[in-house]
Amino acid sequence: MEALDLVTSSLPFVQALDTQQLKTLQNQTAGQYGLTTFFQDQLKSGLNGPKLAVIPAGQFEMGSTQTEFGHRREEYPQHMIRLDYDFAIGQLPIMAEEFELFRTATEWQKRPELIWHQGRYPVINIRMSDIKLYLNWLSEQTGYRYRLPTEPEWEYAARAGTTTPFCYGSTVSCKEVNFNPIFPYQEAAEKKRWYLPRCIPSVSASEVGLREPNQWGLYEVHGNVWEFTSTHWTPSHLGAYRDGSPSHHGNPYWYVTKGGSWFDPAVLARSAARKKRYLDELDTNLGFRVVRELA
Repeated sequence: MEALDLVTSSLPFVQALDTQQLKTLQNQTAGQYGLTTFFQDQLKSGLNGPKLAVIPAGQFEMGSTQTEFGHRREEYPQHMIRLDYDFAIGQLPIMAEEFELFRTATEWQKRPELIWHQGRYPVINIRMSDIKLYLNWLSEQTGYRYRLPTEPEWEYAARAGTTTPFCYGSTVSCKEVNFNPIFPYQEAAEKKRWYLPRCIPSVSASEVGLREPNQWGLYEVHGNVWEFTSTHWTPSHLGAYRDGSPSHHGNPYWYVTKGGSWFDPAVLARSAARKKRYLDELDTNLGFRVVRELA
């Protein structure tokens, strides 16, 4: 299938493509922009910005059906989304060391009473207003527009062509995903009353990039920290626009977050799972990932 020109075909339904076709589509899309599939923009200081993965345009089914274990009403109805544009998204959640570059350059002040990560751990305890400051700074530093992903963009990139609850398949263990191991997925689905956790419960997020990426090269789309999207909260997908544009009925004070976290059960780390978070909310299990526009 390497010879197939998937980019010039009609908008592909990516969940019908196999792994090789997905990677071919991704590589061909990157080539259209003169980019490698995975790349970094350079900051004015000469340092590199966040690691990015090119995500090709396509169609996919968003949300979950009632037969998926862990399904919640806010994931209903499952519906087709057409993203008719390419974009790049962070391979990793923004790390503390990346946010530190912004803090140093702008003299943004940490609140000393809060917990802060360092190095390659995900940045946490960041309000939406601070995220926007970071994105504006990153855009000014690179000359390209950076923003938060919409909920459809996030789920599309996280699924990477999969229809299963997780990008890894129909179930996961705490070895693949950093969730609360006291509340695993398979054991809950089988309604087991007694079981031993396979991992020791964590007291914080883990360093990023330690687990296997999805088929499009994204790490930690399940577990570790919830990730803000730019989409305002709606109680379900009823009335969702099929082009992925935001609903006019979203609550302006609440945002959709995706991915689950180290603190939460495995069912909340599913690709379709969503949770509302307040615009001014701070938490040790809440971070974000960036989108960089290509067009």
